[in-house]
Amino acid sequence: MKFFSTLSLLALVGTCATPKYTARIENLKTSITLVDTSLVKKYSETITAKELTKHLYEFASKEFEGRKVGEPGQKKAANYLKSFYVNQDIKSPLGGNNYFQGISKIYLSEDTPSSENVLAFIEGAEKPEEVLVISAHLDHLGVEDGNIYYGADDDGSGTVAVMEIAEAFKTAVLNGHPPKRSIMFTHFTAEEIGKRGSEFYVKQPVFPLENTIANLNIDMIGRVDDRHTNNKNYIYLIGSDRLSKELHYISEKVRDTYVNLELDYKYNALKDINQYYSRSDHYNFAKHDIPVIFYFNGEHEDYHKHTDTPDKIDYNLLEKRTRLIFATAWQLANQEKRVAIDENSVFLN
Repeated sequence: MKFFSTLSLLALVGTCATPKYTARIENLKTSITLVDTSLVKKYSETITAKELTKHLYEFASKEFEGRKVGEPGQKKAANYLKSFYVNQDIKSPLGGNNYFQGISKIYLSEDTPSSENVLAFIEGAEKPEEVLVISAHLDHLGVEDGNIYYGADDDGSGTVAVMEIAEAFKTAVLNGHPPKRSIMFTHFTAEEIGKRGSEFYVKQPVFPLENTIANLNIDMIGRVDDRHTNNKNYIYLIGSDRLSKELHYISEKVRDTYVNLELDYKYNALKDINQYYSRSDHYNFAKHDIPVIFYFNGEHEDYHKHTDTPDKIDYNLLEKRTRLIFATAWQLANQEKRVAIDENSVFLN
């Protein structure tokens, strides 16, 4: 796998930050004004543990047979997502009743059947050409040695979070509060075999990449890792400051205002041995200078095992984390200007 990391100006300055630079950062922080705070609180409350539980017990069920890329179970999962968006009257960006961005087996691998990304879309009322992408991956590992790999956390948790976020935004639209910018709710396939679904999307984007303002990627947010057994009130954020300091500080201000969660940046370290920054779908957006946040709960004892089942998810915690992401998405979709990309970013390939 190709090594890729980003050093923002913030990282480059490090402990040698000058007073002038520090003042500039403080000015940036104070310039961030959260919009529609009462509406955010109102619609975030439509995201509930009860609904997340309902969706996840269906999505990570035997019926979908572990959702291996291109296999019948994954096709059923894609159709389940399509039905959800149709029932919510959330349109496809592809037009008509086509919610699938098809990916041929030639692109995936010789022994992998064709597959599809699932895309849904709410058009912005004022700046429809600017698009926020909220994503999770729909695939998992399938069936091995007679065991179904349910993938409840990986990435059923992210999938149902995207569904609930989409429904919350749709509820706001129905009440006369559409987002200023467009939002695409994206369920990538083939993440488990090298992020092929998101890689295909950025090569064949539905909307120009230069119009994509950010990607909020959700991959495993329903469990607690060993580092937090005594304090489960956390979420790892990875990449939030790599391309946009503004995005990073928006994220923190959203947390301070709406949701009591520790934002843990341990795995955001440039030299972190795990290199999670390059291991999920947001990475393919970051390579194209699109600001990203990767939301993640860390690995746990059931990671990539058939024991990753819906009964082990902490649904109240999943609700809280999903509400944080919704509130962040609302800010990005509705603030006056699109989130700014830092100057002087440096890429190491």
